[in-house]
Amino acid sequence: MGKTGTSLILTAAMVLSVSACTQAGPNPEDAAAQLAEGLTNQDLSGIAFSSVSGEEATVQLEEISAALEPVSPTVSVASVESTGDDTATAQLSHVWDVDPGESDWAYTTTAELTLVDDVWQVAWDPSIAVDGLGADASLAVSRAPAERAEILGAGGEVLVTDRPVIRVGIDKTLVEASALESSAAALAELVGVDAATYTEQVLGAGAEAFVEAIVLRDNGDRPVSDAELEAIPGATGIPDSLPLAPTRSFARELLGSVGPVTAELVEQSEGRLEAGDLAGLSGLQLQYDQQLGGTPGIVIEAVTGEGETRTGEVLFEKAAVPGEPLELTLDAGLQTLAEEVLAEEPSASSIVAIRPSTGEILTVANGPGSEGLQTALLGQYPPGSTFKVATSLALLKSGFTPETITNCPPELEVDGRTFTNVPGYPVGFTGEIPLLQALAQSCNTGFISQRDTVSQEDLASAAADLGIGVDVPIGTPAFFGSVPAEADGTTHAASMIGQGEVLVSPLSLAIMAASVGAGERVAPTLLAGGGEESVAPSSSASAQPSAEATETPAPSNLTADEAAALREMMGAVVTVGGAQLLADVPGEPVLAKTGTAEFGTEDPPRTHAWVVALQGDLAVAVFVGEGERGSISGGPLMEEFLRGAAQ
Repeated sequence: MGKTGTSLILTAAMVLSVSACTQAGPNPEDAAAQLAEGLTNQDLSGIAFSSVSGEEATVQLEEISAALEPVSPTVSVASVESTGDDTATAQLSHVWDVDPGESDWAYTTTAELTLVDDVWQVAWDPSIAVDGLGADASLAVSRAPAERAEILGAGGEVLVTDRPVIRVGIDKTLVEASALESSAAALAELVGVDAATYTEQVLGAGAEAFVEAIVLRDNGDRPVSDAELEAIPGATGIPDSLPLAPTRSFARELLGSVGPVTAELVEQSEGRLEAGDLAGLSGLQLQYDQQLGGTPGIVIEAVTGEGETRTGEVLFEKAAVPGEPLELTLDAGLQTLAEEVLAEEPSASSIVAIRPSTGEILTVANGPGSEGLQTALLGQYPPGSTFKVATSLALLKSGFTPETITNCPPELEVDGRTFTNVPGYPVGFTGEIPLLQALAQSCNTGFISQRDTVSQEDLASAAADLGIGVDVPIGTPAFFGSVPAEADGTTHAASMIGQGEVLVSPLSLAIMAASVGAGERVAPTLLAGGGEESVAPSSSASAQPSAEATETPAPSNLTADEAAALREMMGAVVTVGGAQLLADVPGEPVLAKTGTAEFGTEDPPRTHAWVVALQGDLAVAVFVGEGERGSISGGPLMEEFLRGAAQ
C-alpha cells in the first residue's frame, strides 16, 4: 500500500476516535461548570447531588450566605482532575465583591464528583460554597465605620470636626408605662418638637427603647439643662459627638449636615452605605460624602451556636479606611463676620467675598431671612444698577471713555414705556454728563439712551468678559448669571440697567467686581488648590448640577485699560456718587456700585438692594431681598463688613 493509502487510513481512524470521544456521554467538566453557575446564581436546583436534592442544597446555601445579601459570588472552574474511572475533583474559584473598593474576598473550594447512572453527581457539603465552612456554621458580617474626615478652611483652619452633642429623648426603662404619654408631651414642649408626633413615636417604640427627640450641641449655649431633663420622668440625655461647624449657623447651607443615612441614600450608594450608617445629608457633606466618609471596614466570620455558646472564625477582614479632608478657601473669620452683619436682616440676604488675585471664595454667607436656602450661590435675581458696570464696559468697547458725554434726561420713552431715574436723583446730574458721572450717580436714562450704541449681543459679551453667565467648576453647584444674547425694544432698554431678563446671583456679582479688580476675568473656586476636575458645575440656565463637564468658556476680552477705566468710575461712585458712606472705611480706597432692582407685580414694585465693592484684594457683593435703594439697605451692611474685615 502506498503512502497515500496509509494516510487515508490514519485520517479515518482519527475521525472515528474523535467521534467516539464526543459521543462518550457526560463529562465532569460540564458538571463542574453547571455547579459554578449555580453557586454564582445562588440556585442549585438544577444540580444533581448524591445525598440531597438541588432544592435542599439551595435552601442551605441561602441560609449560609444570608448575611451577605444582596451580594453574590462569581464562581468559576479553576480545574477538574479525574481521580478514577467514575470520580473526579473540581477546584472552584470564588470571588465576592464585598467592598466598594478593590478588595475582594477570594478563595478556592473543592467539590467531589461521582458518575452514577450516567450522571455526574456532586457530594454536597457547605465547604463547597465557603472554604472550610462546617455543616452547622453560617456566615456573619460586621462593618466597622470609618473615621469621618474634617472640612478645612483657608490656611487649614478646621471648620467641621467632631464636636460634643447630647441626644435628648425618653428612656422607656426609666418611666412607668402610665406616665409615658405625659413625659413625651412635656419633653416635646421643652425641646420644641411636635408633641403629637413625638408622643406617638414614644408609645409605639419597644418597651426598652430610647426614643430620641432632638440632638443638641453640648456646650454652654445648650438650651436645655440637665435639671430640666431630670424633672421629666424618663427624660435623659446621652452624650455623643457629630461632625459640626463652630456654630449652628456657620455656612450652614454650604457645609450641610451629617446624620443617620436615609433609605434613598442607601439605595443610591451601590452598597457603600447601609441602614444605621452616618452620612452627609445635605450641602458639601452630601456632595463629598464618599471622600469625607471613607470606606468602612468589614469582617466576615463563620459562626456556630448562639448567645454565650456562639463562636466565630474570621474568614475575611478589611480595615476601615479613614476619609480624606475637604479643603476649602472659606475664611472662617470673614464668614463669621458676614453672618453677624446679616443677623438682623429679616428678608433673604447674602454676602459673597472673593480674593481677585486668586479667585478664592472667602465667604458664602446667607442671612436668617433666607430660611435655609442657598441665596449666595443659587439665587437668581435682577441685578439692577450694579449691572451698569457691565454696561459701562460695553460702552468702553464701543469707543467711550469715562469722559465721553451721554444724555441723562429726567425720563425716556422706549416703545411706549417710560423709564425714569430713582426718586431723589440729583437734578444737577441730568442732561449731558460724562459716562463717569452717569455711573457714579446711577443715571438710568443715561445708559438707556445709548441702547443703539450697544447691542444686546454686545451687552451679553461684555458681561461675560466680567464673568457673568460664564460657568466654571467652583466645587459645588452655583448659578453664574444669565444675560440674553438677543433682545430688542423695551427688553433691551431694561437690560442696559440690569432689569428685563438679566439675572445674577450674589456670587456672579462678586465675580464681576473681582474681575474689575484683577484686570481680567476671574475664575472663582471654593476648593483649595483649584478643585477637582470630577466636580461638575451647574448650568447657568439652572441651579442644578450639570451631569457633564461644561465646555471651556470663550476667553475674556477684558483689557487692562478697560479695567482701569471701570475702577476709576467705581471710585467715583464712592467719592461723589451713591456710596459715599464707604469713603472713610479704613484701608485702601473703596470702589463700589450700588443697585436697586424692581421685581414682582405690586404698584409700586418691591425692590432688591445690591452693593458691590472692591477694596485692595477683596471683592464683595451684598444682597438684600426686600430693600430700599442699594445705598440705603445694602450700603450700611457693606460698610460694616468692610470695617470688620479691616480690623
